[in-house]
Amino acid sequence: MTAPSEVTAPSEVIAQPAAEAGSVPVGEAVPVAPLPEVDISDAALARVGAQLAATAEEYDRSGEFPWKGVQAVHDAGLLRLGIDARYGGRELRPTDSIRVFTALGKGDPSVALVSAMTVFQHVLQARDPFWPDELYRKVVADSLDRPVLLNAIRAEPELGAPARGGLPATKIRRTADGWVVNGHKGFATSSEGLSYHLVWAATEDDDPLLGHVIIPADSPGIEIVRTWDHFGLRASSTHDVIYTDVEVPAANFRGLPASAQAPDAGFAAVGIGATALYIGVARAAQEFFVRFANERVPTSLGRPIATTERIQTIAGEIEAQLVAAEEIAFGVARRFEEGAPQAAERSILAKPLIARAAITAVQTAVAAIGNPGLTRRNPLERHLRDVHCVRVHPPQEDTALLIAGRRVLAAAAPAAAAPAAG
Repeated sequence: MTAPSEVTAPSEVIAQPAAEAGSVPVGEAVPVAPLPEVDISDAALARVGAQLAATAEEYDRSGEFPWKGVQAVHDAGLLRLGIDARYGGRELRPTDSIRVFTALGKGDPSVALVSAMTVFQHVLQARDPFWPDELYRKVVADSLDRPVLLNAIRAEPELGAPARGGLPATKIRRTADGWVVNGHKGFATSSEGLSYHLVWAATEDDDPLLGHVIIPADSPGIEIVRTWDHFGLRASSTHDVIYTDVEVPAANFRGLPASAQAPDAGFAAVGIGATALYIGVARAAQEFFVRFANERVPTSLGRPIATTERIQTIAGEIEAQLVAAEEIAFGVARRFEEGAPQAAERSILAKPLIARAAITAVQTAVAAIGNPGLTRRNPLERHLRDVHCVRVHPPQEDTALLIAGRRVLAAAAPAAAAPAAG
């Protein structure tokens, strides 16, 4: 499953005609009119989440691409979040990223993940522009009329997750007219709905150029192989993709030497939203648990099980786990917004801590309810499957703990003795 490190005004909102290809340097967009405002109030997000929830079971059962849910997110303008002000958008704050994707995750986490992958690409473009200016203008303009889904396609069957290091086997080669790409990618979330694939590839130089090549989804040579038959997030379309002699213009790849690659710690500020969507899954599970507890009246008890101290204590435990997850997520997000120096370090540990809390909350609800919690006609069974998918997103728990442990130990290590004077 690809994830961050490791998708009604027409195009005349552009105030000036699109520049000729190559006439505007990357990242130097000509002025544009502001894009329509996007309502991300809690009430508006709850409405979108409810729309997603109405079709979540349908797509979970079929495993088909969740077009209805994606359309609902598009109609709400949420797929345009993160577009830079140079293109008429506005910055997506870390705390807002958490609110948005928690709400979408509560409705349908597959749609939430598909949406997050698109939004995060807009955020990356705003932070460090790498799209050809004219092409990105087209993305922005088209995004007003239809869902334009983007994703970084990084993982490979042999390599695994790039967050753990290594060079991709997917290769990009210079041609007289541009570049040609060959490779096999795995876990390509949104694959069947993408408008553009941002494929992690490397040249075959001694110090290879490494980066994302921008490939329009209708390019000849792209084959989507429906390999995704998963425990959870079944509608996320996280299939394999094979690229065979796919040609792209020269401007669609701006690789950097592998030796110069460095992680973008600042991106973690909004990337935590991809983890927060699983808080939404756990909130949905809690909602079902509370309703079930109030409606379930065993004949031996003669009153709802919600009136018993046992169920009340369990409800308190679930709430405690979710409050902990939310406090961690928002706490780290606020550190980023305040420019706190330890924000990036804290964000690494935030991921496994949020994951533990969300999973524990859902498992607690299932254990208390018993068989109804594992019955497919009830949504709790789906929430249990979906929430476990949080573990595969980078940084995975072992990596996060290793990084944190090394940092703590290194900080306390005695300074090396100075060499003796000669």
